[in-house]
Amino acid sequence: MRVFSKKMLREFWESHADAKAGLQGWYEEALRVEWQTPSDIKRTHANASIIGDNRVVFNIHGNAYRLVVKIHYDRGFVYIRFVGAHAEYDKIDAEKV
Repeated sequence: MRVFSKKMLREFWESHADAKAGLQGWYEEALRVEWQTPSDIKRTHANASIIGDNRVVFNIHGNAYRLVVKIHYDRGFVYIRFVGAHAEYDKIDAEKV
């Protein structure tokens, strides 16, 4: 997959060091895989939430943080839409960020 944009992840882990390993691991995996359907994601990320508008919510660092992405399966593109603490995630509409 092609991930847009690592900068958002890097800026987050620079201020939340405990999220770095989880976000880097997710990023490296996303570059290697070719998710073609939400089922492909659920095979390796059983706790990921598949929500509307081709968005997926990943739990990072034991669910302390949330990562919301929008996936264009047909193009192989993953757009990072949100990364933040669980409490911050509760304040957004993940289908609209």
